[in-house]
Amino acid sequence: MPGLNLQILIAAVLGVLLGWLTGSLPEASGLREGVLYASSLVGSVFIGLLKMVLVPLVFTSIAVGVANLQAHHQVHRVWLSALIYFSATTAAAMLVALVAANLWRPGAGLSLELFSQAMADFEARQLTLAEFFLHFFANLFQNPFAALAQGSILAVVVFALFMGVALVTGGGRYQHLQKLLQEFLDLLLRIVAAIMRLAPLGILALLIKLVAEQDVTILSAVAGFVVLVFATTLFHGVVVLPGILYLTTGKSPLWFWRGAREAIITGFATSSSSATLPISLRCAEDNLKVRRNIAGFVLPLGATMNMDGTALYEAAAALFIANLVGIELSLAQQAVVFFTAMIASTGAPGIPSAGMVTMVMVLQAVGLPAEAIAILLPIDRLLDTVRTAVNVEGDLVGSVVVQRYAGDE
Repeated sequence: MPGLNLQILIAAVLGVLLGWLTGSLPEASGLREGVLYASSLVGSVFIGLLKMVLVPLVFTSIAVGVANLQAHHQVHRVWLSALIYFSATTAAAMLVALVAANLWRPGAGLSLELFSQAMADFEARQLTLAEFFLHFFANLFQNPFAALAQGSILAVVVFALFMGVALVTGGGRYQHLQKLLQEFLDLLLRIVAAIMRLAPLGILALLIKLVAEQDVTILSAVAGFVVLVFATTLFHGVVVLPGILYLTTGKSPLWFWRGAREAIITGFATSSSSATLPISLRCAEDNLKVRRNIAGFVLPLGATMNMDGTALYEAAAALFIANLVGIELSLAQQAVVFFTAMIASTGAPGIPSAGMVTMVMVLQAVGLPAEAIAILLPIDRLLDTVRTAVNVEGDLVGSVVVQRYAGDE
């Protein structure tokens, strides 16, 4: 029987093929409806299982990771290295997007009238930069039990950081609690290993549904933008991130992709870096040989803070909409897009189409109509697949880079 990596790869290819065949069936066809229903059922069960372990896994991995790092006097180096890496790769992603969008000018020949129906049905929720910061920081500090129950990942991360530091500063008084959390983490990773046996089936179902339900008409209307986003995102994932990995650690990109493909394919299929987190942790520890305390700190943090694909997409989308409405963005306005998208991508939750939540803020920052986000909605789910895969890849590259510079040899 083929290994799990090969099973996932085969499932992904079959999912795209079967999705295309299903999409070609008449809409009223009973077979089409049956296949889509079965795919939705299986896909939702797989995502549900991943979400079931997500919040306790994030909490325990960060709390235990910080406690272990602090005990070995590594936490400051790891935190600083991770922050520098996250900032550098996000900035690199947006530079790629802005340069490509200025060269190819997607949307220059189209008209907003093409999308009048989409815009008529959409009401944008507008946030100023000040309101965004207020909302962002208000969500950082919550009742930990409410955050755990509601799945507020960023608040869970913050509470876990405090818990990890408190475990160490308390000394031997809390060693039993630390040991209990470590055992709970081991138990959760065992559950993740069991869930992964269903991964090929779950990915097959998710991709069938995704490919079958795409609107070909809207794709053809904005084909240039879709191609540009795919091309620049893939360039960042295939050239920039592996280049950073090779230059900083000397590790081969092929070695990395072999070890990380399970998580990258899952990120592509689920469009959720948070839902992919259990698999990312498993790949980092088992395949890339990143130590658990570093992986348990960098990856959950990266799933909420390091969104290279999302930042790239938001920067390219802002220039695309500017071309559609006939506005020429100056260099200063593009700099505003750069920094706003960087901040917005950091605050975007790791869930499908999270970029839509913060895209309004990026458009408003340079005076573009927030309602034009409706143009992106029909194609967002498709583009979300590749940008999430790159988000996941960036987190995994980060865990290897941080271990090289901040971990003990």
